[in-house]
Amino acid sequence: MTLLSPEPILRVNAELADILQFGATPIGERRVINILGGTVTGKVTGQILPGGADWQFIRADGAAHVEARYTIRADSGALILVSSEGLRHGPPEVLARLLTGEAVDPSLYYFRTCMRFETGDRELDWLNRVIAIARGAREKNAVKLDVHEVL
Repeated sequence: MTLLSPEPILRVNAELADILQFGATPIGERRVINILGGTVTGKVTGQILPGGADWQFIRADGAAHVEARYTIRADSGALILVSSEGLRHGPPEVLARLLTGEAVDPSLYYFRTCMRFETGDRELDWLNRVIAIARGAREKNAVKLDVHEVL
């Protein structure tokens, strides 16, 4: 049984600010990465608006728990809220290379998120009833996501 759409419904390219390091907090090493903008293509095309962020903490096992919220303005003018939560982990030497901004093949680490959408636009109402899984790639100041609908 196929659980995911064979092709991505969206491709997200989010531009990111530098990591803000908050240090060790009671739940782990906390960091925040502000979202500066970006683009979305696929079944919806548009721009990522500045003002969102990815709130992360590094767990005791070294995995990054990622939780991002941001807004897409579709080319039609419709606004879409995005909520994305997931994990990024891999061998310590690979994660260290990512932190320096080095280009790293995404097959060398695990980066997956569960995504939900919210919009009041009637043309895009289908997004309100979609759960999606994204496979991510982290770049120096960007994240790229291939977003597949859970069928």
